[in-house]
Amino acid sequence: MDTTHVLLHLANFFAPALFLAVCVTVLARFFMPKRPKMINWPAGLAIQLVVGAVVLLAGLALFGTDAKMATYAALVVCSGLTQWLLLRGWRK
Repeated sequence: MDTTHVLLHLANFFAPALFLAVCVTVLARFFMPKRPKMINWPAGLAIQLVVGAVVLLAGLALFGTDAKMATYAALVVCSGLTQWLLLRGWRK
């Protein structure tokens, strides 16, 4: 396998984390505009991407393979929890 194939495999592995990070960050700005924001959107996007990548890597380590539905469910839950924390969801 050459370098191009390795990069494509890595891009496809982390694509769900990137897609979900972008969606959650952008949609939170539209659906929750009055919430106080702790950080700006590029930093929030980066945090979401890191959290998603960690969840995907943990799922790979735990199950020994990628693309398990349990890993994707954990990705959605962790992404939502991270956005809730970034928007200070515990405050009214």
